[in-house]
Amino acid sequence: MELTSKQRAQLRGLANTIDTIVQVGKDGIGENLVKQAGDALEARELIKGRVLENNIEYDARTAAAELAKATRSEVVQVIGSKFVLYRESHSKPREKRIQLVKSRAKKA
Repeated sequence: MELTSKQRAQLRGLANTIDTIVQVGKDGIGENLVKQAGDALEARELIKGRVLENNIEYDARTAAAELAKATRSEVVQVIGSKFVLYRESHSKPREKRIQLVKSRAKKA
């Protein structure tokens, strides 16, 4: 699912208040980190991550892209060493999920 710019803006606003829960350290992106991020996405839908300074292999943009691919999520934003990922949860009831703004169909 590709996010629209309005949906990204909505998710960026929601991400301002959440804490960083995923950290990419010197070990890089391994299967434990992918599992942790996947579990967090299923529980929260929106997570914030950070690339630590001791990591020489990844910058925030490449780490976010690789982690998004591994967890089947979308990169919402990358600022400095922090990034935000989003994936709709399928285990939560529909009314408890993040309600994204609807994208309107373009007129032909």
